[in-house]
Amino acid sequence: SILLAAGHLNMFQEYQNNAVIVTHYNFTGKLKENKYKDGLKPEAIVFLIICLLIVLENSVVLAAIWKNKKFHLPMYYLLGNLTFSDLLAGFTYMVNIWFIREGGVFITLAASIISLLAIAIERHVTMVQMKPYQGSKRGRMFALIVASWVLSVFLGVLPIMGWNCIDILDQCSTVLPLYSKSFILCCITVFSAILLAIVVLYVRIFCIVKSTTPRLVWGPQRKSSIRKAQKYMALLKTVTIVVGVFIICWLPLFVLLLLDFCCPAQSCQVLLKADYFLGVAMLNSLFNPIIYTLTSKDMRRAILRLIFSYCLLTKDGELEGLETTVTSGNFTPSTIKAIYPRMSKT
Repeated sequence: SILLAAGHLNMFQEYQNNAVIVTHYNFTGKLKENKYKDGLKPEAIVFLIICLLIVLENSVVLAAIWKNKKFHLPMYYLLGNLTFSDLLAGFTYMVNIWFIREGGVFITLAASIISLLAIAIERHVTMVQMKPYQGSKRGRMFALIVASWVLSVFLGVLPIMGWNCIDILDQCSTVLPLYSKSFILCCITVFSAILLAIVVLYVRIFCIVKSTTPRLVWGPQRKSSIRKAQKYMALLKTVTIVVGVFIICWLPLFVLLLLDFCCPAQSCQVLLKADYFLGVAMLNSLFNPIIYTLTSKDMRRAILRLIFSYCLLTKDGELEGLETTVTSGNFTPSTIKAIYPRMSKT
């Protein structure tokens, strides 16, 4: 065990060795570009601004979930976990340390995908039972969240633990020059399988909703049943859009990594533009808080209440400088005094 620990320590030190990094980047052709020598370029500045917005937006969403007791439910815990992974994605992209930035991308990506799978499973169980999880089962959700991060961190540190291409240059990825192509292919295969499982679960959910809606309309206590079904469908709509946007944003990078596996070093010039593909993928973390705000009335109200309470609330509990109301997300002429006490009680 001592020898194994020493081997891992030596591997970690090699990951920080500038000579090793330069050798691998030079072999793949990435050092031929001047982006590592001429300081920050305009596109890099744009990416940094996007990352700052990602951190800010997702921090607001996490604060809204934390402060609003209505969101202290398993479903929102899972959404909070996804939000936290988005926040970390924005932060790790800004860190200019190779093994933290590149490993962080895989950790946050894995956490996001596993969180989406957990949300899909929770929605499926809820729609089958037509009732949310009770408090006694919240421990299962926390266990699932912890397991998702354990698996994600394990996946992210595998290259440091030995699954890499150090001193085996012909097996190196061009996009991630210290990563083995076999590791890249394994990750893409696992992520694709999880996404497929998510799609299958949501197809089943829509089939369940379609088959149960007629019974809700004509069954006993139809008003409460319909109201409950509408609430489930609203949240289902939100997470379905989140999954769709995730696939749209990350698919180009997935395709690029598959191309990376097939192409020998310096033979596919598009691989040298991987930062742009990663930038598109990072937009997913920027869009998610916007999706929550636009599609969920409860989330929109909590976020606006949080912003207004810190920015516009006076000592007497009124909001000054604003003559709008936030019932449906559209700003219409009115006073906000009437709605703010009602929002405070939710």
